Amino acid sequence: MTKHFRFTSNRLALATLALAAAAAAGSVHAAVATATSTSTVVAPIAITKTADLSFGNFAPGAAPGTVTVSPNNARAVSGGVTAMAGTITAAQFDVTGQSGMGYSITLGGSTSLTSGSDTMAFATVSDLTASAITSGNVTVGTLTAGAQSIFVGGVLTVAANQPAGTYTGTVTATVEYN
Repeated sequence: MTKHFRFTSNRLALATLALAAAAAAGSVHAAVATATSTSTVVAPIAITKTADLSFGNFAPGAAPGTVTVSPNNARAVSGGVTAMAGTITAAQFDVTGQSGMGYSITLGGSTSLTSGSDTMAFATVSDLTASAITSGNVTVGTLTAGAQSIFVGGVLTVAANQPAGTYTGTVTATVEYN
């Protein structure tokens, strides 16, 4: 029995020594590093309408035609349409947000202008500068110094002998950071 007791005592001593060695070895090989966590909250993107789109006054003729307002406020007529005096302006939307950030532009609103039950088809024309373009729409922009403007003109399709009236519709611009 004494022999058995010695064997168990030796085993217990060896196990204790092994645990102590493992604990000592673990602390010798341990190392710690710390990383910094950061986040930057950018200025929210915002948009404000600063001018409405106005095609001015015109008279329809016996033939169909168009009235086009460019982003630079220039108006052109074609077909049977005759230009008359009146205020002509492209819509303007001012975008603000984080300088240098890119954003997407989605134009919406009316696809026709209406006066009672009478309508005229309407399509937008837009640019980031007040250019003389007469077709196409801008879809992206970049905020320089935290701001940029979107200029929106359009093309009205005027029917032959289009009924007189004040025709209205809407243009909406939606912007979102890319």
